[in-house]
Amino acid sequence: MDDLSNYRAKSGNLVAVWTLEIQTLPADVDRILDAVMEVHPLEYGNYQRNASVSAVGWETSQPKEGSTTTTHLKGFKAGGTESYPIVELKISVPRDVQVLERVMDAVLYVHQYEEPVIYVREDWASHSAYNPKNDNPNRWWNNGRGLPKKI
Repeated sequence: MDDLSNYRAKSGNLVAVWTLEIQTLPADVDRILDAVMEVHPLEYGNYQRNASVSAVGWETSQPKEGSTTTTHLKGFKAGGTESYPIVELKISVPRDVQVLERVMDAVLYVHQYEEPVIYVREDWASHSAYNPKNDNPNRWWNNGRGLPKKI
């Protein structure tokens, strides 16, 4: 794989990050983000608390004997299938092990599962040649459409 640390285009550069993809209940997204913000600002350019959240899907598993499900859910038999709604919460942090450790500790502490599904990937994030007065006609402040409606 090419080292992209020297990538320079007129439009900006690329920065080495770790992307965390966290499977969680839709109602827990803000709780996780709030916990992460206690240890890292989740900056992306001039913005912080940056994350993306997928549409609601579902997760499924078959808990083994001795799992928390078989321990705490009365009448649940090991090997039975359970499915729950989830979203995928994606955040990125600089490739700094100490930052990653603090963020992972924060996520694992507030996540409702004892074994949450979290993928950590080495990625490269784009950072534009930032200019808030850019006259590019495609920018939201120039295109006549403005920002999309807030959720």
